[in-house]
Amino acid sequence: MARWLKTGISAEDKAEADAKVRATVEGLLADIAARGDAAVRELSVKFDRWDRTDYRLTDAEIRECLSQLRGQDLDDIRFAQEQVRNFAQHQKDALRDIEVETLPGVVLGHKNIPVNSVGCYVPGGKYPLLASAHMSVVTAKVAGVPRIVTCAPPFEGRPAPAIVAAQHLAGADVIYCLGGVQAVGAMALGTESIAAVDMLVGPGNAFVAEAKRQLYGRVGIDLFAGPTETLVIADETVDAEMCATDLLGQAEHGPTSPAILLTDSEKLARETMAEVERLLGILPTAGIARQSWRDHGEVILCDNLEEMVREADRIASEHVQVMTRDDDFFLKHMTNYGALFLGPRTNVSYGDKVIGTNHTLPTQKAARYTGGLWVGKFLKTVTYQRVLTDEASARIGEVCSRLCMLEGFAGHAEQANVRVRRYGGRNIPYATAAEKL
Repeated sequence: MARWLKTGISAEDKAEADAKVRATVEGLLADIAARGDAAVRELSVKFDRWDRTDYRLTDAEIRECLSQLRGQDLDDIRFAQEQVRNFAQHQKDALRDIEVETLPGVVLGHKNIPVNSVGCYVPGGKYPLLASAHMSVVTAKVAGVPRIVTCAPPFEGRPAPAIVAAQHLAGADVIYCLGGVQAVGAMALGTESIAAVDMLVGPGNAFVAEAKRQLYGRVGIDLFAGPTETLVIADETVDAEMCATDLLGQAEHGPTSPAILLTDSEKLARETMAEVERLLGILPTAGIARQSWRDHGEVILCDNLEEMVREADRIASEHVQVMTRDDDFFLKHMTNYGALFLGPRTNVSYGDKVIGTNHTLPTQKAARYTGGLWVGKFLKTVTYQRVLTDEASARIGEVCSRLCMLEGFAGHAEQANVRVRRYGGRNIPYATAAEKL
């Protein structure tokens, strides 16, 4: 039976915090819907201390941002984007339009059509997270989205040069320096100066995630991507330094980022907790990571691999780092996760920044029912049908009519009956047509 050697804050405390976020976001979105640009500008000043008449960056401003980066920085951005583009293209190539003749004269098909416009949010309040531009913009481009808009908050009082470069090099059509709820609200709802999009994608803090949740339905979204989560599954084949580093490497994202160790070794568990404390004494981002570990860190001790799989699926973490004597056991048996990182040679940071898989992943147990952002999220799979012969229409029509009348839908039945009469040569009266077939 699983035992907790360390726990975080209670479920009740989490629920109370979530309720406050929901109420705040609801008010902000209502204000944006009512007052448009004026509300967006006030919120930008209030939350980011950033005031402009127009939040869209000009071509000159974009060029200025690129000029502030070293050649190596730009090459590294291009390298990372090429990895994302390459994998997304392979994913797209695995999808295909189909058209099949399912009965003589009956043709069915589907097409994969990109959405017309996407708003990509790139977080950057605490850190300039340029990698999120790769994941959203590059992938949308591969899918064939015609209009891609990006929003990222100012960093240290100005557009973050690295984020702007990443957005531009990835192929964004319009770039705004705008953050938080005001950004996703403006993109989804539209304002006098910002045209509404059809879909929102990208990670963000709790307020951005909640805004996307509340806007879902008015626009599409990729998934509910809240605070970063990491789960390390390990045994004594690795050491405490590796485990602690991988836990804190994600805990630094923010004070509400869960970091959990799942192991069948009490020795490794206790050594990892001690190593976490040692690393917190030297990690430059320890101020955030310490709070995250204190409030949301957990250490769970299991009896065997099977129990570790059960606990991992219950947790349904965004990132799962697996370092055990049998990593493939988890690949074979786990069902709930955003992304797996198998073996000590890889890690979540590779996935976050450069290796090519998408880092926008499900959080808050959404991995139970969805995977992460990928090229298919930007495509609508739509169906069509074509009936080629009179005989096929009459044959389908007779069955359709009877099934419609089983449900009491006489009008539906008559849609079939009129075709049975015209194409099948059956003289069926209107009122009792279905009953006589």
